[in-house]
Amino acid sequence: MPDSLPASSNTWQPELDELRAREAMAQAMGGPDKVKRQHDGGRLTVRERIDRLADAGSFHEIGAIAGRADYRADGSLEKLTPSNCVFGWAKLDGRPVVLVGDDFTVRGGSADATIREKPLMAERMANEFRLPIIRIIEGSGGGGSVKTIETTGRANLPGGVGGTGLFNYTTLNLSAVPVVGLGLGSVAGLGAARLAASHYSVMTKSAAMFVAGPPVVKRLGQDLTKAELGGWEIQTKSGAVDHAVDSEEEAFAAARRFLSYLPSSVQELPPDAPCDDDPERAEEKLFSIIPRDRRRVYQMRQIIEAVVDHGSFFEQGKMFGRSLITGFARLGGKAVALMASDPYFYGGSWTAHTCQKVVRFLDMAETFRLPVVYLVDCPGFMIGLDAERAATIRHGVRAMAAMNQTTVPWCSIIIRNAFGVAGAAHTPAGRLALRYAWLSARWGSLPLEGGIEAAYRAEIDAAPDPGVKLAEIEDRLNQLRSPFRTAESFWVEEIIDPRATRRLLCDFAQLAAPLRAAPPGRFAMRP
Repeated sequence: MPDSLPASSNTWQPELDELRAREAMAQAMGGPDKVKRQHDGGRLTVRERIDRLADAGSFHEIGAIAGRADYRADGSLEKLTPSNCVFGWAKLDGRPVVLVGDDFTVRGGSADATIREKPLMAERMANEFRLPIIRIIEGSGGGGSVKTIETTGRANLPGGVGGTGLFNYTTLNLSAVPVVGLGLGSVAGLGAARLAASHYSVMTKSAAMFVAGPPVVKRLGQDLTKAELGGWEIQTKSGAVDHAVDSEEEAFAAARRFLSYLPSSVQELPPDAPCDDDPERAEEKLFSIIPRDRRRVYQMRQIIEAVVDHGSFFEQGKMFGRSLITGFARLGGKAVALMASDPYFYGGSWTAHTCQKVVRFLDMAETFRLPVVYLVDCPGFMIGLDAERAATIRHGVRAMAAMNQTTVPWCSIIIRNAFGVAGAAHTPAGRLALRYAWLSARWGSLPLEGGIEAAYRAEIDAAPDPGVKLAEIEDRLNQLRSPFRTAESFWVEEIIDPRATRRLLCDFAQLAAPLRAAPPGRFAMRP
């Protein structure tokens, strides 16, 4: 007998050939017609999206050949329809991440063609390997459809036995790793929940997101298009989605930039970046950017750009809670979470939406150990009937609680106004925060404008000329509320030349760097 069989019969070539054939079927997704339909709609396929998002050649797919197979009478494979969830690990700018995406070419991304263990494993991988996760969402995100009842022969109980694993890890990951959601088409039901359950969400302006789509809503008597029901303007103004872009490529770039400021998990610290911007740089325009006329507004974003590292400010949630600007920035190469009042909207007053924005942003800063910088110009909570109907004060005290629960280093610069209860919420209570006031700063329990008439009503009414008396009282009080008088009593620590702001903030970032490690008992990120 020969010592060995011929090489051709001693290999696993037939099995390898079948594996490659199955992989090719999976790569074909829903077939040429469905791929063409996706492209005709101006959208990339899930595999094209992953290729363009990840570093070239870095994506390793898991479960590529999972799906539903048809077999011939002789038992050989005739056709494989892949699961409509594609996931695996990849690198983004050299850092490992988990990518999970819906394949809309296979049953529109619905549960009829999904294998629920795949998105669940993606979330578990991110959680247990401590890797950022990016969800590429289109369709129902693996959620059910009416047809699911017929295809499975039973009705699904949401949250039924064995059905809560995905919800569990979706929540756990918010307090463990950076989570990014990209809505790149029509996103409904579970898909909408997965998009919203993120630290940063982006949708294209041709996409739409809703709990239930137009056909369902029409039964309520609301005949709306997808854009009218859940287009980008609706969702970014409501705060359900953070940002909208014109193209999928811009969405990928936004995801990459967002992650560049954050650690891979809460067990690491935010990464530093090289910096060639002089920390001593002093912008002359800061000396005159605040008008002496208190009724005039100014561009807060110009101040932000003047004090942070050149080009480093990355804004989030621009269309929601617009009296407060939020985003990441760098100071001497070190990442910080930056909040700044925007007097162009309600004079910088905190609305109910603004307060919700504060809670979410500060929770994220605390979760990922980003020091906070707050440029303050807040005349108080929004007042009036609409503000009362919106329960502004309840949302306001919740925002104050979120601020007071933070443990990360904090620095506030009072640019102009700090009045009332919301004005008091410019540093965390009960612990050290650095604080500087510009020469233009002013503060008090409430602004003099409107308050004088209430406090001095009898004296004004008794005067021969009430108008003259009002001006006299206002002039007297304006002298008393000089920030220098406050500094005399050490109620404010330091009044500065605005041109020194960048230097002091860069010093703060350096001082804060060793203090970013998470303390015991750090609270979890709220959805």
